Amino acid sequence: MSRKTPPTLAAAIVLATALLTPPAAAKNAASWSPSASEQLIKLPGDYLKKAVDNDFSRSRLAAALIDLDQNISLKQRTLGDLQAAIERADGELRTELQHQFLEEKRNYIDMMKEHQDLRAKRARTKVRLYERLLSKLNRSQRAVTPQQAELLTKQNSARERFEASAAKIDTRLLSSSMTAESKYAREYAKNLTAIESLVSAVKSHPMNQAPEIAGVPVSRGEYLRQLVAENQAEVAVVDQERAILGYMAKLVSLDALALSEGIDASNETELAEAEDPQAGVTGAVEFFVSR
Repeated sequence: MSRKTPPTLAAAIVLATALLTPPAAAKNAASWSPSASEQLIKLPGDYLKKAVDNDFSRSRLAAALIDLDQNISLKQRTLGDLQAAIERADGELRTELQHQFLEEKRNYIDMMKEHQDLRAKRARTKVRLYERLLSKLNRSQRAVTPQQAELLTKQNSARERFEASAAKIDTRLLSSSMTAESKYAREYAKNLTAIESLVSAVKSHPMNQAPEIAGVPVSRGEYLRQLVAENQAEVAVVDQERAILGYMAKLVSLDALALSEGIDASNETELAEAEDPQAGVTGAVEFFVSR
């Protein structure tokens, strides 16, 4: 004799699932409009990407994605509870739970569609931002005229000559001291050590590092193009997941048709622990393909 699921448990499951679907207005209110500022272009290395990610984390779009992630995780657990309840039920209660299971799978698909739309919105916004930054960077590099470049070269050469002559003067003064332990010698050595320490710190400071891709230093332009490509790839992944959702929706329709014809279309195998929704839509595939 199969164990029946108590009606109170079934009612609790139905009530809990009804509270998980976020309002449609949340999607429309989710927004993120980062600015391609000059300060952003000047940020070195990986700090540009970190600044963009930090700005996104404070946006309404990020808040909407976090809420949706949590709701999807709860929805997956609810699907697992319903599936287990169906296996223990029979008669009218089993049929009622099967109908509820189909409805919750439809809700899951709707939530994942919204999740994919928000992720695609985030990726496309980043693509536009990085492309604007790249365009500004290219304009600023072209803006340097040959005369300005020649002037910069002369200024650098003059500074190098000054530093070299200063070093020679210091050397002559040091060599003219009566003893190696003169006051000037001690101060010179102390200052030289301080300068070397500071120069080393400047060179190794994270804010002074060149951007890298896979550990290889690249130009700022190459780094921005890499960020554009990464987010274009994210859009492509979302498009793939939309195809998966399409097949899920088709299976739900077929299960609903089978149930309406009196055919038992319930899942017969126990589902493993649901994956984090961040892993993608594939974490719920077993709810749709198991029989």
